[in-house]
Amino acid sequence: MILDTKRLIIRSIQPTDEKAFIDMASDGSLWEIFGDCSECDQWMGEFISEAIRLEAEDDPYHEYLAFAIEDKGGHKVVGSVGSSYYEDFKEVGVTYFIGAEYRGNGYAAEALQCLVEHLFARYHLKKLVATASVNNIASCKTLEKAGFSVIETKLYQDLYDEHENMSHIYELVRETQQ
Repeated sequence: MILDTKRLIIRSIQPTDEKAFIDMASDGSLWEIFGDCSECDQWMGEFISEAIRLEAEDDPYHEYLAFAIEDKGGHKVVGSVGSSYYEDFKEVGVTYFIGAEYRGNGYAAEALQCLVEHLFARYHLKKLVATASVNNIASCKTLEKAGFSVIETKLYQDLYDEHENMSHIYELVRETQQ
């Protein structure tokens, strides 16, 4: 898959992305998604292989779809965006991260907006969900810039969270075509 924005390319993850993903994991960028990544160099290749396999299955209701975010200017992988099936909500949701050195440029919101359009068009989903800790102000702003609205704030424990955190539950309902 290849999607295009003004500054970014959202594309299928490739085995050659492994080093960039390991580097981003070592800077703490993957903590909220995977938890402790101190040994990610031992499993990142397997994650990338699984991401490639899941993309080939092309089913957002099965685990996750993950894509690389590449900066058009420098052709560097700056993060990832994708979808994940939230078992607890029985809904498809969005996931994203940006490497520490690339934050503050609006890349996450830009990539997320592009992915949302793609997910709604390709899979005819009625809505998407997301969660973010109330303390993760940058992530909350990213979701809101991408069009998501808070529908609830509650204690929530995501897959890799050690304990419940006060979190915003977001949703984005697909605009109906008239």
